[in-house]
Amino acid sequence: MKADTQLKQDVLDELAFDSGLDASRIRVEVANGVVTLAGAVPVFAHTHAAERAAQRVSGVCSVVTRMRVERPVIDPPGDDEIADMARAVLHWTAGVPQRAVEVEAENGHLFLRGAVEWEWQRELAIRALVRLRGVTGITSRVEARRRMDPRKIGERIGKAFQRYAEDEASRIHVEASEGMVTLRGTVASEAERAVARGAAWAHPGVHAVIDELVLV
Repeated sequence: MKADTQLKQDVLDELAFDSGLDASRIRVEVANGVVTLAGAVPVFAHTHAAERAAQRVSGVCSVVTRMRVERPVIDPPGDDEIADMARAVLHWTAGVPQRAVEVEAENGHLFLRGAVEWEWQRELAIRALVRLRGVTGITSRVEARRRMDPRKIGERIGKAFQRYAEDEASRIHVEASEGMVTLRGTVASEAERAVARGAAWAHPGVHAVIDELVLV
């Protein structure tokens, strides 16, 4: 298990390595493997990019995002314009049910309401909107009528491991509960660890991955 100081430096290095981010104004704090990202970014999409960059780092258990988006001083889009753009994007996003998600905007912050069948559809709606110009944040109050059994999350992640690298799949045990995935077992390299963590994070509904894998 990495010390928090080493984990902080690894996250800072990963943020700096991401060419799509300006990491100079992002602050990183780490406590017991939980990474908190704070500071200011020019567009809301950078908050998601920074979060994903931190999640890629081995040893990170979960990521808390507390970054703020600075609205442009010159000619920022109005709330009505932002809401109209968001509705158009959702309308043309395959996988998001038509007229299932209602959109309102306030000071650039999008509020989503409605109901969909699955949690992955709720997340898809959010991901479709993060890169819109002028968006400063997204609050989703969209309900998912059906949720996947945690046991099936573990089963699907296990199958993903087998597709990527069958050898280590037999040495990794997956536990899933309420969107939190715990990985236990052994890996032969950091590359294998990255495959396991990537498969876990890629599953819809997962919001935290606890890496207890041992390098042997």
